[in-house]
Amino acid sequence: MELYFTRHGKTQWNLERRFQGREGDSPLLPESLAEVARLGDHMAKVPFEAVYASSSPRAKTTAEEIIKRLDTPVPLYLTDDLRELGLGTLEGQLIDEVVHDHPVALDNLRHHLDRYDPGAFNGEAVQDALERITQVVVQAAASHQGPVLFVGHGASLTAAIQWLAGKELAELRAMGGLVNNSLTIMETTNTAKVPPYRLKVYNDASFLANSDGRDALS
Repeated sequence: MELYFTRHGKTQWNLERRFQGREGDSPLLPESLAEVARLGDHMAKVPFEAVYASSSPRAKTTAEEIIKRLDTPVPLYLTDDLRELGLGTLEGQLIDEVVHDHPVALDNLRHHLDRYDPGAFNGEAVQDALERITQVVVQAAASHQGPVLFVGHGASLTAAIQWLAGKELAELRAMGGLVNNSLTIMETTNTAKVPPYRLKVYNDASFLANSDGRDALS
């Protein structure tokens, strides 16, 4: 069974380099909708049984636009458990300004999740985000026989994919962060369909025109 993952399309706050996080949100950019369409066309013939998406509007819109491009109608399930890592009081703020106030925490968020402490800004613990996302993926894998697509966010989905592949907390950022509308594919062959899953494709954006590969935390 194959499990597909993608990050939502690029938003206005991505462009402005603002933290979005679990509660913050902003609209998809017009050019992003074109890239979402390319992703949908790239996956059009995949016989998905279901699409699970974060309930954040930017992810919900991305999922809906992808589904429009698929050859076969697919049910969409929205869940708060696929939302972005909660960033507390940082949400909505400019990344380049906030980094001066929390240089160690934000460097660890990008590179050393085993050292990450969001307490200073009332953020969500990485382990809590991993638990909620893992629960969604494992339950979906157990509930379906065919491919399933998950639409989520940059920081939380990057970490969760590597966690589902069996990596340790310190290794979850080693392969870099997901770019918007990229495609990651994991595979499970065991009958229980529980992690670790095999990582087949990671962060593929080759089908997107003019992808700049930006790794924003959103």
